[in-house]
Amino acid sequence: MSDYGHVRAEQTKSQGEDAEKEAADSEEQVASLPASPDPSSITATTGTDASSVLCKQRSRGHREPACCVKAAPDWPLRGPAAFAPAVINLNNPGFERAFRVKGSGSLLHGTSETNGNYLINRGPQEQSQKRRPVTVDSSKAKTSLEALKMSIKQLKWKEFPLGRRAPCDIYWHGVSFHDNENIVSGQVNKFPGMVEMLRKINMSRAVRTMQELFPEEYDFYPRSWILPEEHQLFATQIRLIKEKDAAVNPTFIVKPDGGSQGDGIYLIRDPADVKLVVGSQAKQAVVQEYIPKPLLIDKLKFDIRLYVLIKSLEPLEIYIAKEGLTRFCTEPYQEPSQKNLSHVFMHLTNYSLNVHSGNFVHSDSQNTGSKRTLSSVLYRLAAKGVDIKRVWSDIIALVIKTVIAVVPELKVYYQADIPPGKPGPTCFQILGFDILLMKNLKPVLLEVNSNPSMRIEHEQEVAPGVFEFVPSPVDEEVKVGVIRDTLRLMDPFHKKPVMSYQDKSRGSEPREEIQTDAESGSRSPDENQPSLCLKQVYPKYTKQFNHLRLAERIASLFIRFLGVKGNMRLGPTAFRTFIRTCKLSSSNFTMASVDILYIDITRRWAAAAADSREAGMGLQAFVEAFFYLAGRRFRSLSLREQVVSLLELCEAQLGPQSEDRRSLSCSRAPPPRAVKTQTPYHTNSQLASPAPQRRAASQDNRPPQTLKPRMLRASVEN
Repeated sequence: MSDYGHVRAEQTKSQGEDAEKEAADSEEQVASLPASPDPSSITATTGTDASSVLCKQRSRGHREPACCVKAAPDWPLRGPAAFAPAVINLNNPGFERAFRVKGSGSLLHGTSETNGNYLINRGPQEQSQKRRPVTVDSSKAKTSLEALKMSIKQLKWKEFPLGRRAPCDIYWHGVSFHDNENIVSGQVNKFPGMVEMLRKINMSRAVRTMQELFPEEYDFYPRSWILPEEHQLFATQIRLIKEKDAAVNPTFIVKPDGGSQGDGIYLIRDPADVKLVVGSQAKQAVVQEYIPKPLLIDKLKFDIRLYVLIKSLEPLEIYIAKEGLTRFCTEPYQEPSQKNLSHVFMHLTNYSLNVHSGNFVHSDSQNTGSKRTLSSVLYRLAAKGVDIKRVWSDIIALVIKTVIAVVPELKVYYQADIPPGKPGPTCFQILGFDILLMKNLKPVLLEVNSNPSMRIEHEQEVAPGVFEFVPSPVDEEVKVGVIRDTLRLMDPFHKKPVMSYQDKSRGSEPREEIQTDAESGSRSPDENQPSLCLKQVYPKYTKQFNHLRLAERIASLFIRFLGVKGNMRLGPTAFRTFIRTCKLSSSNFTMASVDILYIDITRRWAAAAADSREAGMGLQAFVEAFFYLAGRRFRSLSLREQVVSLLELCEAQLGPQSEDRRSLSCSRAPPPRAVKTQTPYHTNSQLASPAPQRRAASQDNRPPQTLKPRMLRASVEN
C-alpha cells in the first residue's frame, strides 16, 4: 500500500474508533449515575429570601409536569454531595439560578437557556478532565503544516490532516479564506479580503486616507505613488524638487502590487527608469521614498518581522507577539548611489533574496547569523543605552494604527462573504509586519504580509546542486510559539465575553504611555501551558487610538446602504438613497448634482482599477465622495472636523440603528491630546503629499455651483 493509502486507512480507522469511543463514553455516563439523595437536601436560593423547593423523584412510567425541567444527567454538582437528576420548578420569577447543597455551605451556579431550562455547570477541574479535545483541520495548511503539527501536539488537540466530514473547531488555511468553500461553522485562520486588502496599492490607498485625516499620526509610512496612474505626478514632483535644489537626489524603491519575497523590487533615482510595461501589459506597482539612513548592526541593514494576530473585527482585538525575527542583509550597507542601486544584498532585507548570497549565515544561535530573534537585537541595543520600552511603544502604536487603517475595507469584504444571518465561520488571522528602524530609532512600516512564512526549516545545499530542508531553531522558537498561542486564544472552550469599547473605556482611565511589560495581557488560559507569547494591545489601548476610527464609521454608512447581501459596491440608486436619507441635498446641491458627482467619481475609480469586473462605487470611492460632501457643507473647518461633523449629521439622521453600530465600533473622538514631535522619516520635506495643498487651494476658490468633485487624493488622478 502507498504511503497515502496507509495514511488514509489509518485516518478512517481512527475516525471509526473515535465514534465508538464517544458512544461508549455516553453509555458509561448514563450507566454510572450516582444514587439520588434526599430531595430535602436541595435548596433553591432566591437572593436574600431562600425558599426550599421540594421536587418529587421521578418514578418509572411517570411523566414530569410541563412546569418542571431536569438537571442535566452528565453535569454532576460540585461539593461533597453528589446526586442524580432532580425535577425543579423554575417558573418562579424570583429564582436566581443557583442551588445550595445543605451541609456544604456552597452555591452551585449554572446557565439558563432561552426556553427556561437550567443546567448546572461542572467545576473547572472536572470540565478540563471531561471535555473532548479541540479538533483542527490541517488539510490546507501548506507551508505552515510542520509548525502547526507541533503546536497541536503540544496542546494535546486532535488533528485531521486529510480533512473531516464532520465539522472541526478550527480550520487552518495556507493562503486565503477561500481555500475551503464549504465551511459553515467553526473558526478559520483567514479573513475574507485580507489578501486583496494588503496588496501594495490597496494598502497605500488605505494609509493615504488616514494620512489626510491624521497626518501627524500616520507619518510612519513612506510617501508613495501608485503606478501607472500616478507616474506623471511622480515625475513632475521629482523634477520640481531637483530644479529647486540640484544637490537633492532622492532614491526610490519600486514594488510590484502583488509581489512577494522580494520579487520584482528595484531601486531608482530617475522617474524615467520606472518599468511601466512588462510585455504588452501595464505593470501595477507602488513607488516609495527609500529610507537612506537605517539603523545598522554589525554594519548591516536589517528589518523586523513582527507577528500580529487579529483575533476579531467586531469587536476589534489585536495581539502582538513578544518575540519576532530580524532579517539581515548580507553585504555591508552604504547609502544609495548610482553605482550601488543594483546591490540587492546591501539594500533589500528579504530573506528569500539574501539566502542565495554566499555571505548568508545559517546559525543555530538566536543572536548570530543572518536571521536572529528580535529579543537578541533589542538586548544589544539596550546594552548601548537605547530606551527599548520606547521603541516597543512606538512599534505597538504603528501596528494598531495600521490595522485601524485596513479594517474598514475588511469589514466590507467580510459582510460580502459572510452576510449577517448567513451560516458561516468566525475568522482570525496572523499577519507579518515588516518594520525598519531608522538611525534615530523611529519605526517605519515597509509592508504587511497576509501570508507570512511559517516554515520552520530552511533549504541548505548539502552537495553541489543537491539541496535539502534542515531544521531552523530560530524559526521554530518564534513561529511555533505564535501558532500555538494563537490556537490557545481561539480555543472554543476558553471563549470569554468581550466588553464593548464604551464599556471597556468606562472601567479604565487613559494611560499616558503604552505599557510594554511582559505580564500585561499574557496570562495563560491553561495552567498547564506557559504564559502566552502574544500580548493584547487592542482594545486594551482603546483610549489612545479610538479617535482614529473615522474611516470605519464611514464604512458603516457604506455597508448600511449596500442593500443586497454579498454586494460590495453602491449603485446610483443606493447613493441617491444615502443622500436623501441623510438630507444632504439642497437647492444648491440638487439630486442632478448628486448623479453627476456619482458618475464622475465612479468613472475615475473604474479607470484606476482597470481589472475590476464590478460596476458601481466601492468603499474608497465612497470615502472620496464623503470627503467632498463634508468639505462642501462645512467649509470653514479642517478636513478632520468636516468629516466628524458630517458623520454626526448622518448618524443622527439614520437613527438608533446607526448609533448601535457606532457604539460597537468607534466612540466619539476624545479632545486632541498633545503629540510629541518626532523626527519624520522624510529626507526631503518637499515630498509631502500634494493632496492637502490642493484641498486648501480649492477650498476658498471653488465656485459654489461647481458640480465636479475636487481631487481629494493623488490615488485617483490620471
